[in-house]
Amino acid sequence: MNLTTKLLATTVLTVTAGAAMADDMTIVSWGGAYQGSQLKAYAEPYVANNPDVNVVWDESSNEAVAKLRAMNEAGNVTWDVVDVVAADAMRLCDEGLAIEIDPDTQLAPAPDGTSAADDFGDLLISECFIPQIVYSTTIGYRTDMVGDTPPTDVCALFDTEAYPGKRSLEKRPLNNMEWALVCDGVAADEVYDVLATDEGQDRAFAKLATIKDDVIWWSAGAETPQLLADGEVVMGSTYNGRLFSVIEEQNQPVGMLWDYQVFDLDGWIIPAGLSEERQARALDFIYFATDTQRLADQAKYISYGPARASSAPLVGQHAELGIDMAPHMPTDPANSQTAVLYNFDFWADYRDDLDAKFQAWLAQ
Repeated sequence: MNLTTKLLATTVLTVTAGAAMADDMTIVSWGGAYQGSQLKAYAEPYVANNPDVNVVWDESSNEAVAKLRAMNEAGNVTWDVVDVVAADAMRLCDEGLAIEIDPDTQLAPAPDGTSAADDFGDLLISECFIPQIVYSTTIGYRTDMVGDTPPTDVCALFDTEAYPGKRSLEKRPLNNMEWALVCDGVAADEVYDVLATDEGQDRAFAKLATIKDDVIWWSAGAETPQLLADGEVVMGSTYNGRLFSVIEEQNQPVGMLWDYQVFDLDGWIIPAGLSEERQARALDFIYFATDTQRLADQAKYISYGPARASSAPLVGQHAELGIDMAPHMPTDPANSQTAVLYNFDFWADYRDDLDAKFQAWLAQ
């Protein structure tokens, strides 16, 4: 459900100084706890002296590529700022559906004067993408449904004998195919080389087929936490921040695996085709929302690591729970020993083809 809220804008930025800015802005994100953290860390602080700015929240980020393609073809782009995963940002940029951002003139420097380009570093994987957070997709499980031996590795997903019951997995090839190959004996650093071959893809599908009848497929990140809370699945994949919420905030009998978590980036793009006024407003918001303090502030509400190097030392305690957030970050050394780094170039090249193969496999 869309959330509309009146916001005040407080920033006087060189990037948009003197430019006429639109009073309406549609921000697209993923809903749930993540969108809530953006509202608190970015949008509400953006408010200040501009009560005429009207922000509409949309929760359609999982359909961002398809919808922006359709909007562009129709010549009617209705979104102003869109939160997407890095691979989708690369596709949108390559297709001319997102504008290029110059980090050194259109993003805020770090407090010590370090340029935004140096502060974000290697996470600036596309000229159109402004990263916000490092997150992971990992596995949650019901602590009261796994017997006396809780799972310790991701391959418990495929062990229906030791852990009978339904699993929930995302209804797309990403992450599922990596885990399938890892659990079929492929070394983590060889996963994408294997997955680039027809034989490797067949191998991943064959491994997934061993649990296909036990899987509930999800499309929205909130589904697995709800299925776990309701006891409808014994384990399932979702974003680490969703699991943090269900475990620490809701006190559900849920545990989390960090084994072979898949690191990814999430951030903003600004669609191509906006009027000058709408683009100026979007750039004004982006400048503010991706500065050092704002990215650190988001970690007060959700367990995702900020994308700026200068933000990491500012991560403190949860705003409501009062617990230290560093140990709940996917990037914490204790949590990331077996992490798989999402291969942005691979998925940018293979995503459309593997999406089609995955949907065909589901229909079999």
